Amino acid sequence: MLVINLLFLVLSYLAVPVILIALYDHYILAPRRPRNAEGQPVPGHQVARIANFMVPFVLIGVVFTIGGRQIFAWLREIALPLAWAALPVGLWCAIDSWLLAPRRQIRAKDPEARDPAVMRFAYTILPALVLAVIVRMISAESLDFSLVLLVLSVATGIVWGIDHLAFRKRREAAAAAVTPPVTLREPGTVDYARSFFPVAFIVLIVRAFIFEPFRIPSDSMMPTLLDGDFIVVNKYAYGLRLPVIDKKIVDTGSPQRGDVVVFRYPPNPSINYIKRLVGLPGDRVEVHDDQLIINGQPVALQSSGLYNDGCYVDFRLSVEKLGEHTHNVMSCHATFGWQSSRHIAADGTESLSACGRDKVAREYGSYLCREGVYNPDLDRGNRQMDVVPAGFYLMIGDNRDNSEDSRSWGLVPDKNLVGKATRIWFNFDLERSGWEIFNWRRIGHAIE
Repeated sequence: MLVINLLFLVLSYLAVPVILIALYDHYILAPRRPRNAEGQPVPGHQVARIANFMVPFVLIGVVFTIGGRQIFAWLREIALPLAWAALPVGLWCAIDSWLLAPRRQIRAKDPEARDPAVMRFAYTILPALVLAVIVRMISAESLDFSLVLLVLSVATGIVWGIDHLAFRKRREAAAAAVTPPVTLREPGTVDYARSFFPVAFIVLIVRAFIFEPFRIPSDSMMPTLLDGDFIVVNKYAYGLRLPVIDKKIVDTGSPQRGDVVVFRYPPNPSINYIKRLVGLPGDRVEVHDDQLIINGQPVALQSSGLYNDGCYVDFRLSVEKLGEHTHNVMSCHATFGWQSSRHIAADGTESLSACGRDKVAREYGSYLCREGVYNPDLDRGNRQMDVVPAGFYLMIGDNRDNSEDSRSWGLVPDKNLVGKATRIWFNFDLERSGWEIFNWRRIGHAIE
């Protein structure tokens, strides 16, 4: 491990000269070199070729030396102003590539005619602006990806269709009319539209009616789901809905007790939440000492020891069977639930636990369960709720003492259901350090 860390450190120190040489070669030297039969510049000096080869490796070295979380935080800070510039610059480049650049090439009788300096600058910064938009999309909690895919599908389809029906014929006729005739390449805007339209449309259909990826953003479903789990959500389990407007058009099934459900958060439907469905219409649900009581019948909890991962310490771990689902739950039977080890350590009564997640370690030290403190007969999660009305569902997290759920903000209407969580396909958490940001053991797990 020491050798790997040393290698990453060396690569990170080489990042600045390597990237500067690669940029100088790409933007200054390459345009001046002669071109091959395919129209590409011939290979440059060996130093430049080595620099271009090493760019991805030095970038990886920088990420692992500084830390992915820190780099993403920096990117997120600078992404907002850059993202606002992406739309006008992108439209400007799209119009120029589609309509204006072919005219310049025809006038110059050269399909390789150079663009004006201002356009070369716009094309140069456009990838950085697109990256800023992607960063903003990843970090946004309330972005409607279905709307983004719909807009992208419509926009690329319109560009491709209009060019095929009208502009392409005019462009080819104008190029053939000059002497000697000019063979124009397909404008980049049209090429991208033709390539992206079927992809965006297929992804929109799959996401709307079949499966949708979802990232677990919190600890509320531990130990079933961890922060950083990427899961597959079955979109047709509870009915097919039109994208964006979310109107159900085909009824394919109904939610069952114990399902892990993704839904739109009732106080703010632009945000997706994930919890376990506990109460169906007509049910009266109580929670006492983190045990569910449904219609007067306690749901059995079978103790399986204590949960300790350094971030959660001495929490009760139990097996619960809810409907057809058998799963684990975490709980802490105390008046104030878990306590912060950082707060306890400040009193000098206990040392900090080793927590491998940066945010938890920074803010809490770790979550400590200290049962029997203050009033041992009163648990902070105790609730007695009204009968669930028709068309609504009651959701509670498996992490009974660290979950914001129906106990605090109420019921979920049927129209807010997104789908049923079925399987974990990846785990990636920037709050962990080094190679621990990936948890390969989570991949492929079915969600009970």
